[in-house]
Amino acid sequence: MTAPDVSLLLDVDREYREKAASGVLPKIAPRRFNPEHEAFLPVLHTRFGPWRFTALYSNTERARDLHRTHDWVVIFAHDEEGNETQHTIVTERRGDLQGERVVRGREPECGTHYRATARVAAYQHPTTRRMQ
Repeated sequence: MTAPDVSLLLDVDREYREKAASGVLPKIAPRRFNPEHEAFLPVLHTRFGPWRFTALYSNTERARDLHRTHDWVVIFAHDEEGNETQHTIVTERRGDLQGERVVRGREPECGTHYRATARVAAYQHPTTRRMQ
């Protein structure tokens, strides 16, 4: 089984964070760290091509300890055969990708993605020079 491309995972991450921030996503009551059983965790279900995705903020003890519960996004991807992969997307805090969203464990692919994105943006929006 293959995993979704990092560009697709980053798109799902962006969609989730935008919709969670706007308050349009349904909320679930996680079992962990939720003694009041309050529905507070936004969840996204979406589909791209052969992939079905579920995205939500990380509700782990580690995310809570590091105050990253609204930064770390966990994405579950299911292929057409029902196989599942899990990916965590975070804001990189150091190195060449500092400040960028990255798929943990796939940082080199994310670097390639961002370099390609920058090249496309530069090609589509070339700088103009003043005529003299």
